Amino acid sequence: MKTWNIFCAVSLAVGMTTAWAGDTQTNAPAKPAAARSPATNEVAIINTTEGEMVVAFWPDVAPGTVANFKKLAGQGFYDGTCFHRIMKGFMIQGGDPLTKDPSAEDRWGTGGPGYTLKAEFNSRAHEVGVLSMARGQDPDSAGSQFFICDAPADNPNMQYLDGKYTAFGKLIKGGDVLEKIAATPVGPNAFGEPSKPLKRVGLLSIKIVPADALK
Repeated sequence: MKTWNIFCAVSLAVGMTTAWAGDTQTNAPAKPAAARSPATNEVAIINTTEGEMVVAFWPDVAPGTVANFKKLAGQGFYDGTCFHRIMKGFMIQGGDPLTKDPSAEDRWGTGGPGYTLKAEFNSRAHEVGVLSMARGQDPDSAGSQFFICDAPADNPNMQYLDGKYTAFGKLIKGGDVLEKIAATPVGPNAFGEPSKPLKRVGLLSIKIVPADALK
């Protein structure tokens, strides 16, 4: 098992350091992308212990990634997980199935669906509310873990991600929930990065519904 990271420069009070994201998967070969359907008006309702966020997808630039996320959500893959890595002014990260088990906390950030995806890097900018896939050094190493950005597009950390991570959607509702989660108190993780939530921020469910079903 190997650990997969978001390699992005995160500005700290002491200067510039490298932040390691905990997206890890098995060493399974890349699985062919799911069937690529045309753009739809479906959205994802992300229900968390801090409130609800709604994401609109970008199948025009990342069809395989969108299809995979919808498939996993439909299977209940994300239900009962948590946001295991939180960095205010950068991003919140979740999607690891191992986070369903509190006793496996020392392995959080190393889980995935058992396969990897082909990268779909695109021209969409990473900025507040953008949904993107966490991955390792191999561009084709994303699986289930994702992050939601918490910084404007002109932030150097966001610009670093552009063209290197697969952005595939953006919040259309729940920006206040994103900020609430991002403000969760954190402590150092196993690598010494100040990103380990001091309380559990649960991801209760992700439901895929027609956009016109929203109230």
